Amino acid sequence: VSSRQGKRGKSTLQSTSKCFCSPLQKRQSLPVRPIIPLVARISDQNASGAPPMTVREKSRLDKFKQLLASPNTDLEELRKHSWSGIPREVRPITWRLLSGYLPANKERRELVLKRKRDEYFGFIEQYYHSRTDEHYKDTYRQIHIDIPRTNPLIPLFQQPVVQEVFERILFIWAIRHPASGYVQGINDLVTPFFVVFLSEFDMENFEVAALPLDTQRNIEADSFWCMSKLLDGIQDNYTFAQPGIQNKVKALEELVSRIDEDIHNHFKKYEVEYLQFAFRWMNNLLMRELPLRCTIRLWDTYQAEAEGFSHFHLYVCAAFLIEWRKEILSMVDFQGLLMLLQNVPTIHWGNEEVGLLLAEAYRLKYMFADAPSHYKR
Repeated sequence: VSSRQGKRGKSTLQSTSKCFCSPLQKRQSLPVRPIIPLVARISDQNASGAPPMTVREKSRLDKFKQLLASPNTDLEELRKHSWSGIPREVRPITWRLLSGYLPANKERRELVLKRKRDEYFGFIEQYYHSRTDEHYKDTYRQIHIDIPRTNPLIPLFQQPVVQEVFERILFIWAIRHPASGYVQGINDLVTPFFVVFLSEFDMENFEVAALPLDTQRNIEADSFWCMSKLLDGIQDNYTFAQPGIQNKVKALEELVSRIDEDIHNHFKKYEVEYLQFAFRWMNNLLMRELPLRCTIRLWDTYQAEAEGFSHFHLYVCAAFLIEWRKEILSMVDFQGLLMLLQNVPTIHWGNEEVGLLLAEAYRLKYMFADAPSHYKR
């Protein structure tokens, strides 16, 4: 794990000016929080080196292709099939459809894509030069600082052309959403879209600058719009004092107290507050806790599930916490618990582990969601 521990001077909670920090003013000093890099084998998203398909995978892919080829894609059916993972080959188009960026009507898609891509680059022309204005320069500065930290161990994200794409996407989003503006954590949310849309193109060494300019622009615009659609559903996570996150962390605490009293009491005993670890789980949608390949698989389900990023994520976080039950209960001090919870050992996780996590989250949701009687002891 030590190879993953690049140190960040301040934690997300402490360094985000808009964060609600008071619960962390604690008499015990917090351990230094290492960055959990979004470790990824980007090749997992690329055809080269992919293992041959099983018969089952082939028939799933055919089913997706059939749904996508029909004049009006049945989005309900597409969601149903996407829940248990989307084949890599059709993931880009499926994500565009499930996020509501592309219309179900096949004939209209090209027109909509062209219009939305032009609209995004219209925003760039209209607003991007204002990044140096007095009013926006702090926003731009924060974005500029955060981008190199977003995926520090993945060479793709150290390419200047890629960092510039992220800067533009985040700056335009921030000034078009003044209620929240830019908040740390939003920078992570561009990554999965960017990687998935990039995976449509065969690239030598993933040199983005070597792609045709139009292709680069299309990937950028599509990443912007899909990220925007995602954020529309969770914007209260990022408005002043981040009320959405405060509420979700409280809801997680409530849920865990019902489903695993031992863990809940263990935290109480050692004075661990949920906000100290779960803030980041909500703020970054578990992206700092999982390898990127796992986040991408997780998002297949989040986009297939109604309110996946807002409501279902809560149950995934609860299932994720319970996953480390044995390790948690074996830790008998505050520092040890915090270090474990902020550095869970998922580096070798893949689709199988994410599949089990999602199945458990679904079970919890089925048992506890919208059923107040379950909350009574």
